[in-house]
Amino acid sequence: MRSRYSEQHLPARSRHLIRTSVAVTAACLVAILLSSAPTFAKAKDGGFPTADPSSVGMSQAGLDKLTEAMKGYVDRGELAGVVSLVARKGKIVHFENFGYRDLDTKAPMDKDTIVRIYSMTKPVAGVALMTLYDEGKFKLDDPVEKYIPQFKDLKVAKEDGPDGMPVVEDQNHKMTIRELMSHTGGLTYGFFSRSQVDTLYQKAGVLDTNSTLEQMVDKLGEIPLRQQPGTQWHYSVSVDVQGYLVEVLSGKTFDVFLEERIFEPLGMTDTAFWVPEDKVDRFSRLYTPDNQGNLVKQPEAEYLTKPALFSGGGGLVSTAMDYLRFSQMLLNGGELDGKRILEPETVKLMHTNHLPDSIPFINPMIGNPGNTFGLDFALVSEPDGKTDHELGKGEYWWYGIGGTWFGINPIQETVVIGMIQSRGGRAARDARLTSKRLAYEAITDPGK
Repeated sequence: MRSRYSEQHLPARSRHLIRTSVAVTAACLVAILLSSAPTFAKAKDGGFPTADPSSVGMSQAGLDKLTEAMKGYVDRGELAGVVSLVARKGKIVHFENFGYRDLDTKAPMDKDTIVRIYSMTKPVAGVALMTLYDEGKFKLDDPVEKYIPQFKDLKVAKEDGPDGMPVVEDQNHKMTIRELMSHTGGLTYGFFSRSQVDTLYQKAGVLDTNSTLEQMVDKLGEIPLRQQPGTQWHYSVSVDVQGYLVEVLSGKTFDVFLEERIFEPLGMTDTAFWVPEDKVDRFSRLYTPDNQGNLVKQPEAEYLTKPALFSGGGGLVSTAMDYLRFSQMLLNGGELDGKRILEPETVKLMHTNHLPDSIPFINPMIGNPGNTFGLDFALVSEPDGKTDHELGKGEYWWYGIGGTWFGINPIQETVVIGMIQSRGGRAARDARLTSKRLAYEAITDPGK
C-alpha cells in the first residue's frame, strides 16, 4: 500500500519512468533466469552442452542400442561397471553409467567415477610434448640423443648371444623423436614380446614405479635397442621416454607440466598420477576375470599415493568427462573454451600417418587390422568393416589395459569414450569394439 500511495502522488513522467524501470528490471530477471537454465544443464555434464541426437545427425534408436549393449555386459556379469559417452559436433548425445565401481559394497559406477586409464595416458603425454614442438623446442627428425645423452650411441641387438646378452651392432641411423612418438624407435616394453632385450628390461626394472623418469632413462641407456630404428612398429616404453623429454625441454617435472599446460587449462579436474584422499570414494576397483569368467578384485594400492615415476605410458587416472574435454580440444583443432593447447596444424600432424613405407600397418595383436600410426595415436586407415566400422576411417584412438577406450573422428565430428575397469578377458575388447560400431551405426548424416 505504501509504495502504491507514493506513486500516485508523483508527477506523470516520474510514474512512467518508475513503471518502465520495473518492467525492464523484470525483463532482465527473466532473461537471467532463462540464460541460467542451460548453465545448470551444462554443469550436470561437466560444462558440455547436450543435444537431441537428431539435431546433430544421430539416431536416438541407434544410441539406445548402444545403451542396451553396454548395460548387457553388466547384467551378464562380464563387467562390473561401465560409463559410456558419445558426443557429436561438440554436444553430448549419449552419457550413461551402469553397474558398480565396487561389487562388494555395491557402490555405483557413476559418471564421475575415477578410473585408471593406463595407456590412454599416451596421447596426453604426446600432446604435452607437442606443445613444446609448437614453441620450437625440437624438430621431429632431431635425434633423441640430442636431448637425452643417455641414448648416445645405443647399440642394437643383432641376434641372441651367450649368457642372456645379445650380440649387438651399431644403429643404422640415430633414433629420431618422430620414431620415438610412433613406436618405431627400436625400444620395447619387456612383456609384449620375447627377446633377450625384453628380459634385460625386466631384470633392470625399467618401469619400476620407485624410480624417477631420469633413472628409467639411465637404465635404458645401458640396454641395446631391440631392433633397428625405423624397421618395425613395436609397442614400447617410448612414451615414458617422451615424459622425460618433456622434463628436459621444459625444466619442470612431468606431473607439474601436465597440470599447468593441459589439465588446468582444460578443466580436467580429476586427471592426475594418483587419487588424493578426498577423491578415493570415487575411485573404481579393478577386476580381472578368472578362467570361469568370474570377476576377481585386484589390489588397490596403486594410484593411491604420489609415485616417483610419472609414467607417460600408463600412469594417469581420469574420468569420462575429463577425457571428453581433452578429446574435444583435439577435435576442435587444439582449442577448448577459448584455451588453446596446440596449433591446428600440430593436431593434424599428430593424426597423420608417420610410419615409413616399409611398415604398412601396426601390429593387429596390439591395435586393429588396417591401422597405421601417427604421433601417439593409432589411425583407422583401412577399416575392415568388422573390427573398425566403415565410418571409422580417419578416427584416431587408443585404449588402456584396464579396458578404457576412446576414439576421435574429425570426419564424423565424433568422440566416443568408454570407461571400465577390467584387465584381461574378452569382454573389455568386445565392449570397445561394440561401443564404436554402434555409435557409428547411429549416425544418420555421415561426414564425407
